[in-house]
Amino acid sequence: MAIEHEDVRRAAHLAMLGLDEREAERYVSDLSRILEMVDRLQEVDTEGVTPLSHPLDTTQPLRADEAIEPNRRDALQACAPAVEDGLYLVPRVVE
Repeated sequence: MAIEHEDVRRAAHLAMLGLDEREAERYVSDLSRILEMVDRLQEVDTEGVTPLSHPLDTTQPLRADEAIEPNRRDALQACAPAVEDGLYLVPRVVE
Protein backbone atom coordinates (compact mmCIF):
# COMPACT_ATOMS: atom_id res chain seq x y z
CA MET A 1 0.00 0.00 0.00
CA ALA A 2 1.45 3.31 -1.03
CA ILE A 3 1.00 6.34 1.17
CA GLU A 4 0.50 9.58 -0.70
CA HIS A 5 0.82 13.19 0.39
CA GLU A 6 -2.96 13.62 0.44
CA ASP A 7 -3.35 10.57 2.74
CA VAL A 8 -1.04 12.15 5.29
CA ARG A 9 -2.81 15.51 5.05
CA ARG A 10 -6.22 13.83 5.54
CA ALA A 11 -5.00 11.78 8.54
CA ALA A 12 -3.48 14.92 10.07
CA HIS A 13 -6.77 16.75 9.57
CA LEU A 14 -8.76 13.93 11.19
CA ALA A 15 -6.32 13.82 14.12
CA MET A 16 -6.44 17.63 14.35
CA LEU A 17 -2.68 17.90 13.84
CA GLY A 18 -1.13 20.93 12.26
CA LEU A 19 1.43 19.83 9.66
CA ASP A 20 3.24 22.04 7.23
CA GLU A 21 4.14 20.76 3.76
CA ARG A 22 7.69 19.80 4.75
CA GLU A 23 6.50 17.72 7.71
CA ALA A 24 3.82 16.06 5.60
CA GLU A 25 6.42 15.00 3.01
CA ARG A 26 8.61 13.56 5.75
CA TYR A 27 5.67 11.58 7.11
CA VAL A 28 4.91 10.25 3.63
CA SER A 29 8.44 8.89 3.49
CA ASP A 30 8.39 7.51 7.04
CA LEU A 31 4.99 5.86 6.72
CA SER A 32 5.92 4.36 3.35
CA ARG A 33 9.01 2.75 4.89
CA ILE A 34 6.94 1.40 7.79
CA LEU A 35 4.38 -0.13 5.43
CA GLU A 36 7.16 -1.67 3.33
CA MET A 37 8.53 -3.30 6.47
CA VAL A 38 5.09 -4.65 7.37
CA ASP A 39 4.75 -6.06 3.86
CA ARG A 40 8.10 -7.83 4.26
CA LEU A 41 6.96 -9.25 7.60
CA GLN A 42 3.81 -10.59 5.93
CA GLU A 43 6.03 -12.68 3.65
CA VAL A 44 7.65 -14.56 6.54
CA ASP A 45 6.53 -18.19 6.85
CA THR A 46 4.98 -18.55 10.31
CA GLU A 47 3.44 -21.97 9.77
CA GLY A 48 3.68 -23.98 12.99
CA VAL A 49 4.81 -21.02 15.11
CA THR A 50 2.79 -20.73 18.30
CA PRO A 51 1.65 -17.17 19.05
CA LEU A 52 3.10 -15.58 22.17
CA SER A 53 1.11 -13.66 24.73
CA HIS A 54 4.19 -11.52 25.30
CA PRO A 55 7.30 -11.02 23.15
CA LEU A 56 9.63 -11.85 26.03
CA ASP A 57 9.43 -15.13 27.90
CA THR A 58 9.90 -13.59 31.33
CA THR A 59 7.82 -12.86 34.38
CA GLN A 60 7.47 -9.56 36.15
CA PRO A 61 9.16 -9.64 39.56
CA LEU A 62 6.70 -8.61 42.22
CA ARG A 63 7.57 -7.10 45.56
CA ALA A 64 6.17 -8.51 48.76
CA ASP A 65 2.87 -6.99 49.82
CA GLU A 66 3.97 -5.41 53.07
CA ALA A 67 2.66 -2.42 54.98
CA ILE A 68 5.51 0.08 54.96
CA GLU A 69 3.76 2.98 56.70
CA PRO A 70 2.26 2.97 60.17
CA ASN A 71 -1.50 2.97 60.60
CA ARG A 72 -2.49 6.62 61.11
CA ARG A 73 -6.25 6.17 60.74
CA ASP A 74 -7.08 7.72 64.13
CA ALA A 75 -4.95 10.80 63.46
CA LEU A 76 -6.39 11.27 59.96
CA GLN A 77 -9.98 10.82 61.12
CA ALA A 78 -9.61 13.13 64.12
CA CYS A 79 -10.81 16.14 62.09
CA ALA A 80 -13.73 14.31 60.42
CA PRO A 81 -17.20 15.44 61.52
CA ALA A 82 -18.52 11.87 61.92
CA VAL A 83 -16.66 8.55 62.18
CA GLU A 84 -17.83 5.10 63.26
CA ASP A 85 -15.77 1.90 63.43
CA GLY A 86 -12.96 3.49 61.39
CA LEU A 87 -15.30 4.63 58.58
CA TYR A 88 -16.25 8.17 57.59
CA LEU A 89 -19.97 8.83 57.95
CA VAL A 90 -21.56 10.99 55.28
CA PRO A 91 -25.13 12.17 54.73
CA ARG A 92 -27.33 9.81 52.73
CA VAL A 93 -27.90 11.24 49.25
CA VAL A 94 -29.78 8.37 47.59
CA GLU A 95 -33.18 7.37 48.91
